[in-house]
Amino acid sequence: MMTRRILGFAAMLYAGTAMVPMPALAQAPAAAAAATMPANYPALASLFQDWRRTLLPELADGRADYSPAAMARLGDGLKTYRQRLAAIDRSGWPIAAQTDYKLVEAEMNGLDFDLRVLTPWARDPSFYANVFADWSDVPAHEGPYAHPNINLYEFKYPLNAADARRLTTLLAAVPANLAAAKANLAGGNARDLWKYGSRAFEEQSETLAKLGDGTLVMRTLDGPIPAVMTGASPQLKKAIADARAATDDFARWVAAEAPKKTGATGIGKENYNWYVKNVELLPWDWDAQVALLRRELDRSIAALRIEEVRNRDLPPASPATDPAAFQTLLKARQAKFSQFLADTGLIPDAPWSRTAIANQGMDFVAPDKRNFFDHVTAGDPYPLMSHFTHWIDLARMREAPHASPIRRVPPLFTIYSNRSEGFATAYEEILMHAGLYDDIPHGRELVWIMLANRAARGLASLYVQSNEMNLDQAGKFHAEWTPRGWSDPDSRLVGFEQLLYARQPGYGPSYVTGKLQFDQLLAAVSHADERAGRPFVMRDVIGRVMDAGVIPVPLIEAELVPAAGPR
Repeated sequence: MMTRRILGFAAMLYAGTAMVPMPALAQAPAAAAAATMPANYPALASLFQDWRRTLLPELADGRADYSPAAMARLGDGLKTYRQRLAAIDRSGWPIAAQTDYKLVEAEMNGLDFDLRVLTPWARDPSFYANVFADWSDVPAHEGPYAHPNINLYEFKYPLNAADARRLTTLLAAVPANLAAAKANLAGGNARDLWKYGSRAFEEQSETLAKLGDGTLVMRTLDGPIPAVMTGASPQLKKAIADARAATDDFARWVAAEAPKKTGATGIGKENYNWYVKNVELLPWDWDAQVALLRRELDRSIAALRIEEVRNRDLPPASPATDPAAFQTLLKARQAKFSQFLADTGLIPDAPWSRTAIANQGMDFVAPDKRNFFDHVTAGDPYPLMSHFTHWIDLARMREAPHASPIRRVPPLFTIYSNRSEGFATAYEEILMHAGLYDDIPHGRELVWIMLANRAARGLASLYVQSNEMNLDQAGKFHAEWTPRGWSDPDSRLVGFEQLLYARQPGYGPSYVTGKLQFDQLLAAVSHADERAGRPFVMRDVIGRVMDAGVIPVPLIEAELVPAAGPR
């Protein structure tokens, strides 16, 4: 959970955005879907393909250009794309086509926001940490990162000659890219982004060290995969060593510069509200999100205490103490979990759905070394496994891609966050209410602790964006409001999470705001069914929700309940 996570499909596009299989963008929608699309829909699909290609920064032998001049050219291009988008006549378009249009519009708003406000290439040192070992459990980067992303898990090991040359070229460019980053960041003054900014490069250095000595194991959708370096050429070994040396140098430079920085880290309420409205398409501004997350924090802690009363006569919970026994329990839980999803219809069943869960392991961690999630999984694997419905989303995207050329690829600018993180969080509680813990009463306590932690850290991140807290204060709040003392404000996990949420506005609250949107979506469909005299069939509703894709929840609701009135 602490590692910088990122998805690997094929070719990474714009900084901190999505892995997109570019050949797929050129394909027309599936025949059945195409029949329902308007005659001029191909104009939108063509614009989208051009748009995604334009977002690639200029490259020369793996070196990217994030200079002020290059970013100005990107801004000029955005104006042209906005004009092309506005020129498309949407008269009489069906809701599905309108949804695709709004997704493209939201991405353009995302670039606008980055150019005007976030400017990660100019203010955020972590932006330039671009070597990744692990496949993310969400559709794209958790936060902005520079192109080209060196996604080690995308390569097949041992490397063939072509892949070895490609990886060598990418890694050989790291020193030049980091040297250019120093110039690009010259005016950066966001204090906490610098104070915490060396951490990503310390992690990158560890990754490169393990890659070089052949001990790197990568987390992927298909399970853990070792990066076997048998037969690595002298050129590749040198590129790895040089990239690590440059990474270490950059970490030292960031740490040395950090004490000079005095500026605010948060973007302020006004900018935050623009982002959530126009990019995330979220109906709740900063003030509403604070109120909602406070309510969920209160509710989860109160529910935990009630659960403890309910379990008062039971033997105390006994966290795992033996690695072998824990792995045996995990395998049993995985099989029962997938069957429970299938039996309830709360996730459409498919072979790749079951495999996605079976491939995601959990490590046994000794009691004195546990972070928050280690404490939870030592109690029982189910709560975090419920969050792993993320991986089912990713398996669906790979094995059963959406018909729309716009929805079959991950949205950019973390537009996916409320749908992806929010739904995964929602499933933790949904599966509890559906009976997953009927024979594991103490497991229900873990679910409420998980929600309290997510609400506390999201609330802290909101205060960072409004500049009412710095990251140290946010980490302390985050830990203080996590029950049972399971969150340490000085841990790498808390530092990683709060830095990520400072770097990417809206991400911290999305676990809870997205969960609440899931509740709202089910309520809207239920209400519409009752009004129409139709039965509400959960299995069918969930199938329709998942079929819509990993897109903002209001767009899913508009497709499922097109005639919904005010509430």
